[in-house]
Amino acid sequence: MKKIGVLFGMENTFPGALVERINSMEVDGIRAEFVEVGGVEMAGACPYAVIVDRVSHDMPFYRAYLKHAGGTQVINNPFWSAADDKFFNYSLAAKLGVAVPRTVLLPEKQLPPEISGKSVRNLQFPLDWEAIFAYVKFPAFLKPHNGGGWRDVHYVRDKTEFFAAYDQTRDLCMMLQTAVDFKEYFRCYVVGQQEVRVMAYDPRRPHEERYVREAKRYPKGLVKRVEKDALTLCRALGYDLNSVEFAVEGGVPYAIDFMNPVPDVDRISVGEESFAWMVEKVARLAMARAQKPVAVELRWAGLLGGAGAKNGRKQVRSPSASSGSG
Repeated sequence: MKKIGVLFGMENTFPGALVERINSMEVDGIRAEFVEVGGVEMAGACPYAVIVDRVSHDMPFYRAYLKHAGGTQVINNPFWSAADDKFFNYSLAAKLGVAVPRTVLLPEKQLPPEISGKSVRNLQFPLDWEAIFAYVKFPAFLKPHNGGGWRDVHYVRDKTEFFAAYDQTRDLCMMLQTAVDFKEYFRCYVVGQQEVRVMAYDPRRPHEERYVREAKRYPKGLVKRVEKDALTLCRALGYDLNSVEFAVEGGVPYAIDFMNPVPDVDRISVGEESFAWMVEKVARLAMARAQKPVAVELRWAGLLGGAGAKNGRKQVRSPSASSGSG
């Protein structure tokens, strides 16, 4: 019996619905369940053919367990998720021809614990703030280079507001990014690097109201370009489950946030239609990986080299499962 495991944290609606949908397919020899894991023996076998990971980004024990699970298809690949960050994403997107706002990486305002001034003697001091501000321009967002949930994100309209916000960032590595004056905003689910669901979204609304339910008309070709760019990003990054956000200014969709390998799929916040779509697509992806494992090779040189970025991830069909699926 092959088992598909769902590893999750605080969320309540999606994990159970996913297990129920997979089991309702009644495929001989394949069953879904919640993952159960305790102490993990070195080189011990993982009992799951597939694991859908919804929480390891927050729990180092789970992340280490998934990286150890050789022979298991993990959605998403734990090695890539551990190596990724938002600034790298922006640089890669620019090389791929996807529009992104102007962004600058900034060093920590405070030195990390146990780091002294002698450890940062290669760091320019003071930074050329005038050049940075001239490149990014205000208004802008100051946000962590590797974070989520709108934590430690500051909207700054001028230098004074920037420095006041920067002083609050502790030992976080930050980015300063041009604010997009958007007319439309989309959040896209991308599953299996093939399926895209484009949803109208408004990050200015209260959290529970951000998914826009009212029907809207968009300029011709806009939604198609959003779909294309979302697929381009996920295929290059190797994510089989992701959400991608675009802010549209002057008809141009700017990729704002596309490192969300554990996207929000709460039934109440996303709405019944999007919830049902996600449950169905992820269930079918997990079942496909249990039936036909995919061996994944991440070609780091290709991803980092610019021209070869789109060929950075290679999939080959394999008779045996490999560690990671995406």
